[in-house]
Amino acid sequence: MNSELLNAVLSGVPMPLVLIGADQSLKLLNAPATEMFGSGMEGRHYFSVLRQPAILDAISRVYSSKERQEARYSAKDHAQETLYRVICAPVQNGSGLGVLVSLEDVTSFETAGQMRRDFVANVSHELRTPLTAILGFIETLRGPARNDVEARDRFLETMEREAERMNRLVDDLLSLSRVETEERVRPTQLQDLQDLVQAVCHSLRPLAESAGVEVVINAPLPEAQKRVQGDADQLMQVFTNLIENAIKYGSSGGRIEIDIVLVPRDPIMRAPGLQVDVRDFGAGIDSIHLHRLTERFYRADNHRSRDLGGTGLGLAIVKHIANRHRGRLKIASDLGKGSCFSIVLPISGP
Repeated sequence: MNSELLNAVLSGVPMPLVLIGADQSLKLLNAPATEMFGSGMEGRHYFSVLRQPAILDAISRVYSSKERQEARYSAKDHAQETLYRVICAPVQNGSGLGVLVSLEDVTSFETAGQMRRDFVANVSHELRTPLTAILGFIETLRGPARNDVEARDRFLETMEREAERMNRLVDDLLSLSRVETEERVRPTQLQDLQDLVQAVCHSLRPLAESAGVEVVINAPLPEAQKRVQGDADQLMQVFTNLIENAIKYGSSGGRIEIDIVLVPRDPIMRAPGLQVDVRDFGAGIDSIHLHRLTERFYRADNHRSRDLGGTGLGLAIVKHIANRHRGRLKIASDLGKGSCFSIVLPISGP
């Protein structure tokens, strides 16, 4: 194969490729490799260009063993880290043994794998606590508290609460799975946001009354401007999560205000939309937590959230539903002044 054809073949490969000759100098770099290591590198010794110890060791092993070698290394650019799978393959030509080095970006695969491992670990942790409590109470009821009616009733009440917590967790996991499955399918039916918000507030009225919270809905828009394309069940799930959270965590403020307002042009969506603000006047959330609140199982106040029955998945579900509707979730909070959770949905268009 002549050098012109070889250059054309290497240029057509999207991953960085570096061809090293028998004299251990760089012979060819395709465009991605040139972008990665710089231009004008041909003719230089591979030690002075590649520099990564993992790659250098793998290349050295190819020259000594004449067998393919693999390595992994990470490159950091500012705060971003890129993970590479490096394959060093022996190449025999007329001048002797060379090495073809390819670098495959596996960051997305590694990230997805880590996310799966973290998810399994988090689910296991969330289930282990109530299961351990239930098993402990069963053992106690079979032993020391077998004939203690008062203790039995107290333990059974706690076991019921823990079982309900596990049931909520399973429901939220199934809901999150469904939302992620449908995330790329755009809803087509028109929904009246005020009707959905009012229905949710009606269903949560007992919870609000028991917490001593007044819920006020402000929706000054004409009826025709309160409609968006959406999935009614999923939008009600969004409003249920946001309003229920406001009642549980912002009850000290005594009231919740829900505003439905027209946004002439949202800067992120670059389109007009409807914004539903759920504002409480409770303790608020420290700003250090705000950017992580939509992560699965993340809680700003771990013990309080568990005590109130939270699964740590509610806002993650809200975010995915907003994504499916081509909208977005906004969070603002000040300690001692309350929090505002807003969902913005496009009125029309893709």
